[in-house]
Parts: sequence; structure tokens; C-alpha cells
Amino acid sequence: MALKYYHAEPLANSLKSMIPLKEKGLDYESVYVDLHRFEQHSDWFVAINPEGQVPVLDHDGTIVTHTTVINEYLEDAFPDANPADGPLRPRDPAGAARMRYWNKFVDEQVMNHVSMHGWHRLIRVVTQSIEDDRFEELMSHVPLPDQRKKWRTARSGFSEADLANAKDKIVYALGKVDAQLAQTRWLAGDSYTLADINFYAHCGVMADRMFPDLQVNETYPNLVRWRDAMSARPAVQAALNSEDRTQPGLRTWSGDGRE
Repeated sequence: MALKYYHAEPLANSLKSMIPLKEKGLDYESVYVDLHRFEQHSDWFVAINPEGQVPVLDHDGTIVTHTTVINEYLEDAFPDANPADGPLRPRDPAGAARMRYWNKFVDEQVMNHVSMHGWHRLIRVVTQSIEDDRFEELMSHVPLPDQRKKWRTARSGFSEADLANAKDKIVYALGKVDAQLAQTRWLAGDSYTLADINFYAHCGVMADRMFPDLQVNETYPNLVRWRDAMSARPAVQAALNSEDRTQPGLRTWSGDGRE
């Protein structure tokens, strides 16, 4: 059965669903979508995903979007393709519930706050280099109203109040995760799961470099132990070292997980 994975640089959402593909040893065709060239809003890509967002999984013509959905789909479609230390979604109801609790926390309480800082620092640079007329033409191809608003806000810069609030949420998340990891080896318990992949992709891999003033390495020892264990996994290394066409000056913070 053929798998095709449309993705951008190995960070955040693109990394989040690439790691399970690598962990499960699944062969797939990699299709790089250059976000800085707005390929995600091009006609050819919107024909695949009308929302104009990466990543997208194409499994023999079945199109699956949104990373949490993609990752659970992979568990359902390939239940016997698992890393040596077990399935990425626990088979027992209690374990699966714990995994989903942490996925919900990351999706709702972490992802957008980290994303805001990333867009403020990086996407602003990209958009401010575009002439007004060209920028408006590009915005006319963005399918989702909220995404158009985010692009426009990133161009002018998010407010200091919004950035401060987002950072407070990130500090709370780091403390919450560190406290959990003081009790268990992995986020959802003693087994490595999709919840670990989710937090790692969106925050854990780069929090120390993205927010140096938070002194992550000194303040959150349990998170650092977990992060290093995550980064040492061969599948995670393979994902982090996948294709990245982003200009060096605009690359985000995934590099600190690479060997």
C-alpha cells in the first residue's frame, strides 16, 4: 500500500507525524512543501488539502489531515508496525486515555502559543520582505480566514501583551510536563507514546533555544532527561535530518535535537 507524506521542514506539525512514520518503519514518498514560497496555498496543493495546510498523509488515495488524526490513523492502519518498545498508542483503555489527555493538552494549550512566537520572529521577516500588492495577492489564496488573519498579524507583529500571555502559557506547560516526568519515564506513563512525540515536536525539542531566558536546561531537569532520550531515538534522528529547504537565516529551532 502506497503512502505519500506532504510536509515542510522537520519541526512542529511536519515533524509530529514524520516521527511515527519513521518509528513504525513505514515506507513513504516524501513530498516537500516549501512554506516560504507559499506552496501550501498553490492550486496543486489546495486540490489535495482544501485547507491549505501541511502535513497531509495520502494512503492509497485516502487523504488524512491534522497531525493528531494522522498519527492515530497510522496506528489504526498499521497496528503491527511498531517500534521495538511497543505501540505508539497504548492498547489498554487507561493508557490510551492518558495519551489522549496529553495530546489534547499539547494541541490546545501549547501548540498555538509556541507558534505565535515562531511566527512573530520568523514569518514576520518573510512577510515584511514582500511588496504590499504581492502580499495581498498571496493572501487571496489562503483558504482559512483564521490563517489569513494570522499571516496579516505576523506581518505587523503580535502585540507584546499577546506574546507575554503566550510565554506564560509555555512556562506553565514546561512546569506541568516536568512535574509529570518526575513521576513517570514518559508523558503518559512508562511507555513511549504519541503524546511524547506531540510535545517534543511542538516545544520539547527547541524550548531551550527558543526561550533562553527561561533557562530550560537548569530549571526543568526531568524534561531535559526526557528530551535527550527522545532525541537519541534513531527514528527521531532520521526525522530531524530529513529534507529542509528553509534558508539558514530563517531556520527555526529543530537543530538542537540533531546529532
